[in-house]
Amino acid sequence: MNLTNLLLSTGLSLFFLGLVFIPMEKAFPAKVNQFVFRKKWFLDLCYFLGQYLIWSSLVLKAIEFFGQWIQAQIDIPFQTTIGKQPLWLQVLEVLILSDFFIYWAHRLQHKYDFLWRFHKVHHSAETLDWLAAHREHPLDSIYTVGIINLPAILFGFDLNSIAILVAFRGIWAIYIHSNVRLNLGFVKKLIGSPDLHHWHHDKERDRGNYANLSPIMDIVFGTYVCPDFEPENFGIKEDFPQNYIGQMIKPMLPNSVWNIFNSKNISSK
Repeated sequence: MNLTNLLLSTGLSLFFLGLVFIPMEKAFPAKVNQFVFRKKWFLDLCYFLGQYLIWSSLVLKAIEFFGQWIQAQIDIPFQTTIGKQPLWLQVLEVLILSDFFIYWAHRLQHKYDFLWRFHKVHHSAETLDWLAAHREHPLDSIYTVGIINLPAILFGFDLNSIAILVAFRGIWAIYIHSNVRLNLGFVKKLIGSPDLHHWHHDKERDRGNYANLSPIMDIVFGTYVCPDFEPENFGIKEDFPQNYIGQMIKPMLPNSVWNIFNSKNISSK
């Protein structure tokens, strides 16, 4: 894709998502007085532009390389057997297994400091809406997208053949971060919703709700959290840079190196 087409597709994506989610957030707000151009909206716009213009293609190339390596280690007869199943069954297996894998991978991101140092970029957002969903470190994206697509890779799926499923997960991820609260009743125990994921973004690092599409894994493993009100505060308890470059760089440096880098940066101002 040339630069012109890339810029055009990015602009259209921003327009389309805003057209869908801004009216929804105004009609069914989780936090009533939240503005569209709220605090740190420009930082999240930088993440959106970075993701669409730079990181997405690099993440996909990394996943493609990872997938080819994994598939080279798997016996062809296994994938042939899987491929003989009805397509609907294969898709169901991919959905269930990917939710299982990402549930435990997500819990590990919150448990272990090495994974958390990248994942906390996403959790540093103190305001949640459709734009904040894009706040994510590219190395964290490789980890998350890789785990989500691992079942499809193991089964020998061409990822292009389940592009609709991949696109749906992407839209769903934006939806559950949006400033929306809908009373879904019992349904939200079967499929995720913003009010569940908002509690995942509570300042407590291990609050719960780690599942992806369906909260069933959280219910089964005892991490389901569903108060009937919004969390008071989002974000993280650690000190963290408040700009895009700092949030990109700090997770990749040891704390001692970051402190030297940061002190020199401050002294040069």
